[in-house]
Amino acid sequence: MRKLLQLSVYMILALSNQQLEAQDMQFSQFYAAPIYLNPAFTGSTEWTRVGMNYRNQWPGLDHSFNTFSAYFDHFIAHRNSGVGVIVNGTRDTFAQLQNIDLGLTYSYRVRLGEERYLHAGFQASFVNRNVNVEGIILGTQLDIDRGIVVGEGVNWVTDVSQRSHEDINAGLYYYDDKFWLGIAAHHLTQPYTSFLQMQENRLPIRYSVHGGVTFDLFSPGIGDVINNTLQERTLSLAFNYKRQGVFDQLDFGAELFYAPVIVGLWYRGLPTKHALPNNEALIALMGFSLPNDLQIGYSYDFTISRLGWRNSGGAHEVSVRYTFRNYKLGKRHDRAIPGFKY
Repeated sequence: MRKLLQLSVYMILALSNQQLEAQDMQFSQFYAAPIYLNPAFTGSTEWTRVGMNYRNQWPGLDHSFNTFSAYFDHFIAHRNSGVGVIVNGTRDTFAQLQNIDLGLTYSYRVRLGEERYLHAGFQASFVNRNVNVEGIILGTQLDIDRGIVVGEGVNWVTDVSQRSHEDINAGLYYYDDKFWLGIAAHHLTQPYTSFLQMQENRLPIRYSVHGGVTFDLFSPGIGDVINNTLQERTLSLAFNYKRQGVFDQLDFGAELFYAPVIVGLWYRGLPTKHALPNNEALIALMGFSLPNDLQIGYSYDFTISRLGWRNSGGAHEVSVRYTFRNYKLGKRHDRAIPGFKY
């Protein structure tokens, strides 16, 4: 019952739009969800790419929070442009509060030097939110001292169980052969999202800054002698900082790519910003970048916040990407992020 109360409080905050973290979904493998991270990543591989991400958060609670993203993007070389489409969705299994976001993305690439590029990206989306009103437990029904739900709910929403709105995101992305840096702003329209106060609570703009650097561990000439192929061996350091309203978050860590295996470890939280602890999770990852241009990653979040790992069950996340390469075009350089895969 304690876990149910924890989730009930979370849901109340989400529906009243007081807890902004509940409004925007997030991925631990943020670079494996490139277009969601920043629309300027559209077409960044210079090829055609499809991918999907799935996250099951807090499976140890009586109900969990599920997130998915699926995307497609393509680079138009003679236009120096990338175009794409992305579908994002969230659903909690308690009140069946779910969001569906369908977006169209565009980016334009400017060459700044021999190996330096700048992408400017834009996304226009249509968002639908709906909730199972009958499944909501109100704060007035919670007896925290005894750990039980008392009384009956009220019909706090009469005829509005879903809302729709338009949204706009934008971003910039710079990179060379070793370093990259991006900035993005989501929800530029600051849409109204609350079911309770229709014209009062607006979703604040979410700002993010993300970047990193990659290091070659061995000479690029070292390879697989048996298969006569080169093997990439790199160490990458990366970060992703987000701020939305009064809330902010930092992810940073390292990733080792010893082709075809990728292992990573990073931390989420800002432990020195507040008087109270602000640690959230340690994330471990293993992935594979296969010769057929298929990339698969799995990560697990070890919860280190007050919610606790034993209570929450952490979070499971899976990502899959495939790049369609036209080898008839010759050895055109792959302009993907230099090193950090997930």
